[in-house]
Amino acid sequence: MSIRIGIFGYGNLGRGVEAAIRQNPDMELAAVFTRRAPETVKLRTEGVPVLHADDITSMTQKIDVMILCGGSATDLPVQTPALSKLFNVVDSFDTHAKIPEHFAAVDSAAKEGGKVALISAGWDPGMFSLNRAYAEAVLPNGSAYTFWGKGVSQGHSDAIRRIEGVIDAKQYTIPSDAALEAVRSGVCPQLSTRQKHTRECFVVAEEGADKAKIEREIVTMPNYFADYDTTVHFISLEELKRDHSGIPHGGFVIRSGKTGFDLENTHVIEYSLKLDSNPEFTSSVIVAYARAVARFSKEAKSGALTVLDVPPAYLSPKSGEELRKELL
Repeated sequence: MSIRIGIFGYGNLGRGVEAAIRQNPDMELAAVFTRRAPETVKLRTEGVPVLHADDITSMTQKIDVMILCGGSATDLPVQTPALSKLFNVVDSFDTHAKIPEHFAAVDSAAKEGGKVALISAGWDPGMFSLNRAYAEAVLPNGSAYTFWGKGVSQGHSDAIRRIEGVIDAKQYTIPSDAALEAVRSGVCPQLSTRQKHTRECFVVAEEGADKAKIEREIVTMPNYFADYDTTVHFISLEELKRDHSGIPHGGFVIRSGKTGFDLENTHVIEYSLKLDSNPEFTSSVIVAYARAVARFSKEAKSGALTVLDVPPAYLSPKSGEELRKELL
């Protein structure tokens, strides 16, 4: 029987989830929920209803896992706890500093509803989190580094768009080549957040908007820009569409560590991603974790989980026998 998936929010991430479901034969798209007028939303999948967000309670018995595709700044902190009382859910909450409090709120709500809620699925947090955990466990005597980019951060771009007077925006995270080279050499340098990355923002402001105020709000925004050297460019909507229409991203997780009785041997573990489409790759990760959530639900589990709590085999549609034969 197919896993019935609901999508809550139909922006870049929602469209990516719809595309990813097509590549997973054990899943089907059951419904899409939007805060817009449903008749204005056109899906690529035939026969799937588009419903207003206010009608979501009518589908509690028809959806196995609800995938939440809102932004981390203001949507998911409210939506995930509320909907995890009604559905098994997966979200991509990516404000690292606030994950513990988000987890606590969602865990309480999901346990109240008897549901499974997996938060912060994606590539970071998500796949990068797993690789940090694996590398640290294997090389306990060492240092870990995470670099992002060069690429468009959906969460940071969304945070800029929430600022009063902003029509649209794209934010690029850019790793320092010098910092990357030092880490790959295995010398374990001490690097501040500011030394590892810069941030570059391209912003379309409303006519007459206070650009100085917008720039000040961006560069001082905690958890997003305050700890980085951030450059803000104000451009036209036409320039944004022409020069910044893509959503590429990627990055590196690197751990340098030493082994031996005298710590005489140095090892470097590196995991990297190069993504043509940040939201489509993120969506693909989320969909795999929706399969794990469905399996946990069948086991009558409840409460919040992260990617660190999920056995790798739960992500795959293959049986344990197939996995051992083909991948081990």
